[in-house]
Amino acid sequence: SKSAPHPLSEALLAEIDNGGTPPLMATDPTEGLAEVFYGVGDALAGEGGLDMGIVFLQLAIYLKPDFPLAHIALAEAYETAKKYDAEIEAFGHIPEDSPLWINVQIQKAFALNSLEKVDEAKALLEKILAKSPKDGRPMDALGNLLRSHERYDEAHEYYSRAIDLIDEPTKQNWALYYSRGVCNERLKNWPQAEADFKQALELAPDESLILNYLGYSWVDQGMNLKQAMDYIRKAVKLKPNDGYYVDSLGWAHYRLGNMPAAVEHLERAVELRPDDPIINDHLGDAYWRVGRKLEARYQWGQALWLKPEDDLIK
Repeated sequence: SKSAPHPLSEALLAEIDNGGTPPLMATDPTEGLAEVFYGVGDALAGEGGLDMGIVFLQLAIYLKPDFPLAHIALAEAYETAKKYDAEIEAFGHIPEDSPLWINVQIQKAFALNSLEKVDEAKALLEKILAKSPKDGRPMDALGNLLRSHERYDEAHEYYSRAIDLIDEPTKQNWALYYSRGVCNERLKNWPQAEADFKQALELAPDESLILNYLGYSWVDQGMNLKQAMDYIRKAVKLKPNDGYYVDSLGWAHYRLGNMPAAVEHLERAVELRPDDPIINDHLGDAYWRVGRKLEARYQWGQALWLKPEDDLIK
């Protein structure tokens, strides 16, 4: 499948098309050494050698202060280390005329979100959107940011605006439809949610997220149970160690009345995701139905101890 074009590659192609000659990567030994340190640092940071990677990236920047790729790699290393203030500072070195500027601002907004500065992150993305009103990236980012805080109405608006910019949907666009579908489902707009999930699945038929969400939603509503089971089985086959997918499979068996299979899969789901109250609750329900009432009460108690949402507590 065709991947999204990289902003630097697009800028380089545009320069060549306009008759320009791209500059050399290094024009003297110092710049050459900076490139070496950058390459080593980026590789180390990506392969688990985070501390040494940061050191090499800092050396690259010391030798070549105007080095956007090294600043971005350093910022991403700080993100991995959960040093969000340092990440934001590193991103601050990317000039506004860089092809990477919008991508960097989006990453900066998510760093602000990690620091619990949600409104500041939203304001930053809104500012980018005001400058580039036809760019879907900040719209998608705003949707993701707001959805993560369960602000589904607002998120839905931004996803819809991004979708409205699409002339002909391609596989690249599946996440926008999936994300808007989640918002619609949470807002109890099921027909619209189902349409979004089906569109996402048409674009990306092997995406386990869509298969599981649509399949689970159908099962929970007692709809299209056979197709729902097929979708969930496919999701589990794609990611057999995902506790949420295994839970969906167990819950599908529960809704179909196949209690032994429900217990088997839900026990496995709890092993994979012991900290999830809904999965523990599902296992409690299955235990109760097969007469294992003491264990059922234990699982329900565990679900309550894990502080679920108010509607589940009832």
